[in-house]
Amino acid sequence: MIVGTGGVGGCIAGFLALSGKKVCCIARGEHLGALRTRGLLLHSDLKGEHTLPIPATTAQEFSGKADVIFVCVKGYSIESVTDLIERASTPDTVVIPILNVYGTGPRIQRQVPGVKVLDGCIYIVGFVSGHGEISQMGKVFRLLFGAHRDCAVSRERLETVQRDLQESGIEAEISDDIQRDTFVKWSFISAMAVTGAYYDVPMGEVQKPGQVRDTFIGLSRESAELGHRLGIQFTGNLVEHNLKVVDSLDPQSTASMQKDMARGHQSEVQGLLFDLIDAAEAQGVECPTYRMVAQKFGTSHR
Repeated sequence: MIVGTGGVGGCIAGFLALSGKKVCCIARGEHLGALRTRGLLLHSDLKGEHTLPIPATTAQEFSGKADVIFVCVKGYSIESVTDLIERASTPDTVVIPILNVYGTGPRIQRQVPGVKVLDGCIYIVGFVSGHGEISQMGKVFRLLFGAHRDCAVSRERLETVQRDLQESGIEAEISDDIQRDTFVKWSFISAMAVTGAYYDVPMGEVQKPGQVRDTFIGLSRESAELGHRLGIQFTGNLVEHNLKVVDSLDPQSTASMQKDMARGHQSEVQGLLFDLIDAAEAQGVECPTYRMVAQKFGTSHR
């Protein structure tokens, strides 16, 4: 089951369905209406053009059970889907949150203590390009998942999920340190989204030498220092990692937070900007670049 059939959830659903996996999507509004009447229309650089008849429903209407639940909503919507997660889970169900905000797995685990909640992160450029339409850009579709310290799941169960994803053309990896990997993703997507929104530019501008790229580097350095203070054991240089990832993106790509802000929609600015500043402050980490860009976006959105 895919909870939240936006850019990320829609791509996961589409790739799984293309390989013959049984998938159900949770969506709402006109997007749900289009999924029900026409199916999921997938535009993919990796898979091509497809229209996929995937069952879709609202969270309230779903009454079945799921073996694996991918939670792909925005961070501000987690509380609205915890009841669904509880109802749709069995003792063997595993829940894999794929969000941009650090600490999501443990957060959901506290809210549904009887359910096996893992943690995860994803590297992909995917977005809703119309009602019932999902676009995936570029050649990167990498998903990492694993058990955090408050959740025990057998290796066999993890490998079953990994196999399903890999058979669907998704580069799926079982993390040996999901706390590290989700922090690394948070660091990257925060720097990417905040830089793009601050200057109102696509990633092609971040890929060029100059002020925009320097801001991205400054944000990455500050989050790296926060990670060190939190005891995260990085396997390499976090700033270099972030630069490598951003340089691999389609030059026209933008983060979903930036798209939401441009449309006047609710965004992840709290989790990707203000939460990081709050965490840095709690750890005594100076973050002048984050504080500079935060001035454009007002105060904490809690």
